Amino acid sequence: MKFSVISRYLAIATIFLLLNSTVINANASSPPKIKVVTTLTILEDFVRNIGGDRVEVRSLLSGLESEHTYSPKPSDIITVKKAQVLVEIGLGLEVWVASLVRNASNSKLVVVTTSNGIPLLRNEEVDTHGHDSHMGNPHIWLDPERAKSMIRHITDTLSKIDPEGRKYYLSNQSEYYKKIDLMRKDIERKLKPVQNRRIITHHPAWPYFAQRFNLQIVDNIQIQVGTEPSARHIADLIRKIKAENIKALVSEPQLNPKVPKAIADETKVKIVTLTPIPGGLPGTETYIEMMKYNAGLLAEALK
Repeated sequence: MKFSVISRYLAIATIFLLLNSTVINANASSPPKIKVVTTLTILEDFVRNIGGDRVEVRSLLSGLESEHTYSPKPSDIITVKKAQVLVEIGLGLEVWVASLVRNASNSKLVVVTTSNGIPLLRNEEVDTHGHDSHMGNPHIWLDPERAKSMIRHITDTLSKIDPEGRKYYLSNQSEYYKKIDLMRKDIERKLKPVQNRRIITHHPAWPYFAQRFNLQIVDNIQIQVGTEPSARHIADLIRKIKAENIKALVSEPQLNPKVPKAIADETKVKIVTLTPIPGGLPGTETYIEMMKYNAGLLAEALK
């Protein structure tokens, strides 16, 4: 009887050791995650979709701040110092990034500029109102096709850092592209019945979205990023809305809502609050969710 009890305990102990050894070996075979920091939540979402469980990623902005006027915190310097990769849009959008990287003093940091090589809308195609005319408008991710090119930069970088994960990253990219294609078709379906496609926007974040989905931006409230419009410009916007039967004024949660409200009170135009960055509004935590959300609200406002 005593030997039977001892045998039972030995068997349990052996099973425990085997299971523990399996877990240790599994952990030992898993490569360390690539530490990635992004400037914006849109890039965090892209990295997460491509990198999956082989990356550890976080965005410096939460989606509620303006990417133009953000001021890095001391904790951001520490985050960048510990990171292997920093992913940015570029084109002068995140003017604060260069000094942040410099202060972090991380000589091994790989900086990925996702706008490289992407066709841009410039001043002759859209009034960029304060963006660098030589660089072009930086809000490229609001066009799904340009977003794919941005994603490709991320895939290539992760593959170079982690060659063993290349097939994994390429597979994830392929699946993500399919989801983006479905999202684009869904947006086209929602906007198809819209006849009056003229809109006023809060600031020039939307030219790529407008170009891709056949919308017409008549004007922007902000003439220059980070500044409020003059009384003369507001009066001109009010005149345009009334004269051209503009039905929708696009506001953004990251910007001051007072001027859009004042214009709407005067003209009875519909204010539709859209976010150019994931996380700016409830239900917009991912790129695909954000794009569908924006298109749905806009289609409803333009009916």
